[in-house]
Formats: sequence, C-alpha cells, structure tokens
Amino acid sequence: MATILDGKALAQQVRLSLKTAVAHFRAQHGYAPGLATVLIGDDPVSRVYVGTKEKACHEVGMQSFGYRLPATVVAAEVFALIAELNHRSDVHGILIQIPVPPHLDKDDLVEALAPEKDADGLHSVNQGRLLMGKEGLRPCTPLGVMRLIEHSGVQIAGKKAVVIGRSTLVGKPVALLLLECHATVTCCHSRTVNLASEVRKADILISAVGRPEAIKGDWIKKGAVVIDVGISRLADGTLKGDIEFAIAKERAAFITPVPGGVGPMTVAMLLANTLKAAEIQKGLSRQG
Repeated sequence: MATILDGKALAQQVRLSLKTAVAHFRAQHGYAPGLATVLIGDDPVSRVYVGTKEKACHEVGMQSFGYRLPATVVAAEVFALIAELNHRSDVHGILIQIPVPPHLDKDDLVEALAPEKDADGLHSVNQGRLLMGKEGLRPCTPLGVMRLIEHSGVQIAGKKAVVIGRSTLVGKPVALLLLECHATVTCCHSRTVNLASEVRKADILISAVGRPEAIKGDWIKKGAVVIDVGISRLADGTLKGDIEFAIAKERAAFITPVPGGVGPMTVAMLLANTLKAAEIQKGLSRQG
C-alpha cells in the first residue's frame, strides 16, 4: 500500500517557510514582493484559480495586484497592461492566467513579459536557461512535482524516470529537472509505441496528459513513486487523475492523490517564484 504524498500539507509547510522569508525580505528592503495576476474573460475555473493565488499571496505577506479584463479585450490593451507591469517597481512577478480567449495568443502574451518577472517560468528565456542548466525562474508545476518527489525521500539519481506528456508547461521542463538530478529520463507521448511497457520500467512516474485513468494501475512498477499531474472532471462532477488510483496505490511506494496532490504545490511554487523574482531584481539572486 502506497504512502500518500499529501500536496496540500506539504504546500502549507512551504507557505509557512515563505512567510518567514518574505518577512525577512521586507525587513531588509522595506517592501514586500508583489505578484500581478491577469485574468482575461470570465471562465469560472480560472476565476477560482486566480482567487486562490491572490489569497495565497496575502497569507504569506506578499502584495497582490489583480487585473480582470473582459473576454472581448483587444490584444493591444493586454500588451499595454503587460508593458506597464513590466516597468512597475512594486510588481516583481506577473502571471497571465491560461487559458486566454481564442483571439489572443498565449505564447505572444508570455513572450511580452519581462523574463525576470515571469512568475510561471514559461518565457522562452527562462525555458532556455533551464535547458542550459542556468539559474532562472522554473515552471511552477514541475517545481511542485520535484518537491513532492524530494518529500518522499527517494533518491532520484540513477533512477529510471518516465514522464508522460511533452508540453512546455509540465512534460518537457519536468524531464529536464529530473535530468539535472541525474535520473535516466524517458519522455512518452501520444505517439509512444507500447506505453504500458515504458510505464512498467519507471521507478519514478509523472503523468500529465489530462485523460482520466488513461494509465492503468497494473502498469505501475512495484515500489514506484507516482506523481499524477492530470485532473479531469467527469460527467457526474467527480475529479479523476490520469492514473487508475485504486489499483496503482496497491503497487506504488508513494503516490499523489487527485485532487490534493500537485495542485496545491503549483500555487506554493508560484509564491516561491515571486520571491525569487524579487531577489533577482534586487540583485540578491544571480542569473548566469
């Protein structure tokens, strides 16, 4: 029977540590790190996510600046807001809530951010720095995944890690972070032949495909660490992860629940990135 990796409890520990660090930063510099959140449109799920992030900022003593734009907003207005936030000295991190309305290009919006204020770690400069092994802001969900694995106490070096999904949001960056920790990494995706065979080899499995229970529990290697990033809402309103949890938990050594696993850690890492961004802008944390 697997030990449950409780992301909610671990995220609370991270927030408590950040609260102390933010108080120290404020005492040293006379101001608190500030995060600007930009929500475009009225997607109810996005509203909840942004509200959670803004509340979390206040809980750790950070400044929070919320911007709500209508779904019909023209691109020029969004870019003008981003340019304003890039130049504001009280804003250290900027988050563009995804998804955005279809007439806007999310990649163009992210690229308009000052890289040192890219709290989500998705700007091409930050992704490139990750690829090159240089200091920078990392994507929040992969950071949360790595903290959960670290919390399990399992040594990553030398382990066979399998990542399912190749997005720039989760799959590719988490694969690179695992490589930095000396794992042997296989990145699987929709064209992978015999996915079950690859999963069965994994000492560490991270799935981020967003298809409910697509990864069968009996594929899981006994004693594996299983991190389920995917989350899907079924017709009856229940939430399911990518992995067939009931069976997988009987085989894994450690496993994350859905919900309550990776999600809370993503928010905690957003706060950590905002503090790091403030340190970078103050010259306390070097990039390069």
